[in-house]
Amino acid sequence: MTMKSSELEKRKGLRLSNEMRRAGNPYGRAAETETDRRAQRERDRALGLVPFAVKLPHDLVRQMQAEAQSRGARLDDLVAEWLRKGLAG
Repeated sequence: MTMKSSELEKRKGLRLSNEMRRAGNPYGRAAETETDRRAQRERDRALGLVPFAVKLPHDLVRQMQAEAQSRGARLDDLVAEWLRKGLAG
């Protein structure tokens, strides 16, 4: 019995997906990542945090990341601190 080309491609994709899961590739574990993200969103919501996207120059982002790493702090905590200082001053 011959397979349709679409069925053949579907099986190739499933085989590749299974290989990625076995190899420990994070892209092969979308279901686990999705539940982790959902749990993180719930934790953030409980803390009163709101996602807020901003486009910034690349060099500024690098400086902010370097500062966060040198302080051993999370970048979003530092940005909140800087925004509070800027708005208060």
